[in-house]
Amino acid sequence: MTAMKQPKNKTTQVVGENKKTITSMRLQRFLGFIVALLLLVAVVFLSLMIGAKSIPFGVVWDALVSPNNSYDHTIIHNTRIPRTLIALIVGPAFGLAGALIQVLTRNPLADPGILGVNAGAAFAVAIGVGVFSVTSMSAYMWFALVGALIATIAVYVISGGAGKKAPTPVQITLAGVALGATLSGITTSLTLINSKAFARMLNWSVGTLARRSLDDLWLVLPILIVGALLAFVITPALNAVAFGDDRASSLGVNVGVTRAIGLIAITLLAGGATAIAGPIGFIGLMVPHCVRWFVGPDQFWIFLYSIVAAPIILILSDIIGRVVLLPSEVPVGIITGLVGAPILLILVRRRKASGL
Repeated sequence: MTAMKQPKNKTTQVVGENKKTITSMRLQRFLGFIVALLLLVAVVFLSLMIGAKSIPFGVVWDALVSPNNSYDHTIIHNTRIPRTLIALIVGPAFGLAGALIQVLTRNPLADPGILGVNAGAAFAVAIGVGVFSVTSMSAYMWFALVGALIATIAVYVISGGAGKKAPTPVQITLAGVALGATLSGITTSLTLINSKAFARMLNWSVGTLARRSLDDLWLVLPILIVGALLAFVITPALNAVAFGDDRASSLGVNVGVTRAIGLIAITLLAGGATAIAGPIGFIGLMVPHCVRWFVGPDQFWIFLYSIVAAPIILILSDIIGRVVLLPSEVPVGIITGLVGAPILLILVRRRKASGL
């Protein structure tokens, strides 16, 4: 009788340990998210304080609570608050788009550029400048958004999305890389032909948060919100897709529809963010990859953490760009590249790189 009960006791013990592990993981995720939120608040205040002119915390607080027409308050409200708000919106969009691309392509080192989104946006802006003599930021924004949308659709069609069978992650990746390289080459050729005209888009093309209007941000914000909602709606299906198309189909997931919705969300998120801030690199690659180490493979938590961690990295990079070459500024897109490249090398060389 004792021998008959022993397997049951072992099974009960294993189930109990699994429950403890799950509870511990949930607590870790929750506490980590609270810490990330607090860190984001601290970084936001640093963004308002640090620049060509350092402003004490007390002055920043007064500017937020009871603003006046003083020089410091004017700097905070006219320059630092707008670029910080843009980072708070653009950062999560890049992070969420990167997380989506990594799970859809099942490539933990993928980013928005792999689908040709950045190349499509830059190509459209180049057409706008060279053909339509576009000069305003708002016009850049709409050309970039349309270019990103067309590039994503083209990638999906080229990879076989127009057929009866949904394209595989490898097909999507190859189509995105090929189209991106082609569009980047054409864009470079156009800029060389008319360098004076394309000098106007140079600041946008390297990625920057400076001299951006909040009016442009409010135009893009609804697009980014829709993209984020679409991403979270398909989160349960994405958890299944991460195990492979056959496994996902056996669990009742429509892989083709899920991937199509995911591509739409990526276009809205990465396209909208690129439209207003330019093609800022490495945020969509670094953040989801690092977040996955801490929260595990659950896409909901990866998305949630990416939304908070991405603006932290982006704002810190922007702060570094403000002070590294005083009194001049280095665009944030260059800083993220300088910071992101070494981190990428570390990620690649790690024995236990985070998987999907």
